Amino acid sequence: MTDERSADPGTVEIPADVEAVVYDLDGTLVRLAVDWVELEIEIQAVLRESGIEPGDRDAWELLDEAEAAGIPEVGSLIAAAERDGAHASTRLPLADDIDHGLPTAVCSLNCEAACRIALDTHDLGGSIGTVVGRDSVAERKPAPEPLLAAVEGLGARTERTLFVGDSSSDETTADRAGTRFAYVGDGPTTL
Repeated sequence: MTDERSADPGTVEIPADVEAVVYDLDGTLVRLAVDWVELEIEIQAVLRESGIEPGDRDAWELLDEAEAAGIPEVGSLIAAAERDGAHASTRLPLADDIDHGLPTAVCSLNCEAACRIALDTHDLGGSIGTVVGRDSVAERKPAPEPLLAAVEGLGARTERTLFVGDSSSDETTADRAGTRFAYVGDGPTTL
């Protein structure tokens, strides 16, 4: 895996031998307007009502717990917040640079519908050939399957694909999938 970095938080250097680019969505191309703290409180309440003590886990760990316990309301809560947040999302500087002439996809931990809403909200949908959200395939990031599905959707080779993201989880996903990786800006963020 190659870690490509750029000094400008709004650009990523794309190596000349790359044949496709896959972007993470939230924190990379747009910022979804989701109050994750409030959402986690709502999720915790749902879990407690079902007799599960949520502890201090984040939304994704809580979703794992809810899925394991057969509580679909948690996934629905998160997806609804993401869709609403996609409508009110903020376009980030890197979104201005995605028309680079290479096949382009989005691979996100957000639900596919929220990804499409955000892309359409910011007139980016026409530049994206494939969208893979957490509900598009059976596994979700940092498992490699979502990124591999995006690469396959573009008809590209993993070793000639650059995955651009904003988190260490995105970097792990790229490593597991066998793609190159670039951080947007100077490096990972934490949520």
